[in-house]
Parts: sequence; structure tokens; C-alpha cells
Amino acid sequence: MRGMVWGALVLLAGCAHQSVPESAPGTVDVSAIACKDALQPEQRVDLEMVDTLMAKGRNYAALAQLESKPMGAIDHWLRYGQLLAASGKLDEAEQVYRTLANRCDDGRSRHGLGMVLLKRHEVMAALSHLERARSLAPATSQVRNDYGYALMLVGRYEDAAFELRTALELANGKGPVRQNLAVAYLMTDDREGLQALQSNYGFSEDEIAYAEKLSEQFGRTRQ
Repeated sequence: MRGMVWGALVLLAGCAHQSVPESAPGTVDVSAIACKDALQPEQRVDLEMVDTLMAKGRNYAALAQLESKPMGAIDHWLRYGQLLAASGKLDEAEQVYRTLANRCDDGRSRHGLGMVLLKRHEVMAALSHLERARSLAPATSQVRNDYGYALMLVGRYEDAAFELRTALELANGKGPVRQNLAVAYLMTDDREGLQALQSNYGFSEDEIAYAEKLSEQFGRTRQ
């Protein structure tokens, strides 16, 4: 899942193969989108430069760098979709990811499309694609975390807790999944789960206090 880090989802904002229309709004030329994984050595160097810029938060520069070279592999297009979304071009990002989902149907494509749809507050549509991403990439912490978060948005807190516990273990107890799992435990009144977070992963009192505030927000949105 390299190059597909969407950041923390600690905020309020079908597994069968699903055909996705490629007629989403946007102006991106998707005719050259490719599913092949092979990269030439010079292409790997170019992508590493893009990744470095992204890691520094220089998404516009990363997008310009990516557009300056031919994009002939799926890794190019996955980053392209992510950078379009990060630059506020959600229509274009959705078009890229929908086309990738149709042609490639890999976990990263479905994950990217699901995250763009979450940004557009299309939760049920996002949930479907994140579920598909989960089935295609079950051992990817970010996918399990984001799927779990989407499940919380629709009130499926026990299912969310399972996904988020899996994501936590895959991430070795690190990252935004800590807070998401704490919220799921609070929403299901799982005190043993919270105690395990504290004893096994050093979950602090400050983190619990923040999770309690988030759980109150979730509770209000479900009323």
C-alpha cells in the first residue's frame, strides 16, 4: 500500500466485485491508465522524489513532479489520484480512482476511491468500496482503519471495533487507529477493551479524554 497514506481519520466528516462507471465528473484524461506493476529503475527514482515531497507536505510540488514524467504503471496513477484529492480536485481524483477500480480492481484503487467519497460525505458509497478494499488487502492497517472508521459513521460500532483492533495490531499499536479504536470501545461500552489499550499499548489519560470527546460527537451525529 505504499504511497497511499491518507492521514488520520479521527474526525467527523458488498464484497462482490462491483462495476463502477467511468463517467464521473472531471477533466482528467484516463485513457492511459494502466494496471501493470513493473517500474523501471528511473521510474522508481522519480516516484521516490514524489514520495519525499508528499512526506514534506508539498503536495502541489509533488503533483507537478508526477505530471512531468510519463505515467505508465499503477503506482503513478494511485499517487496521481491521491495528490489530486490532496489538492482539492475531488472530481478529478474520483475519476482517476473509478477508472482504476474498473480496470484493476486492486485494494489500493478501491481504498482511494472510498476515501475520496468519504471526503465528499458520500458515506454509504464509500463504505462499499472500503469493504472491497478490505477484502482485497486484509493485512493492510490503513485499509482496516479507514473501513472501521466508515463503519462507525453508519453506527456499526461492534463491527468497527473488530476492524480497528485488527488495524491496531497490524500497526503495532501506533497511529490514528489508537483513537479510532478507543472511540469504538466507548461506543460499545467495552471497558475491558479500553483497559487493554492502556495496559498493552500505553494509551494515556489524555488520549482517553480526547476519545471521549470524539465519542460524544459520534453519538450526536447518530441522534
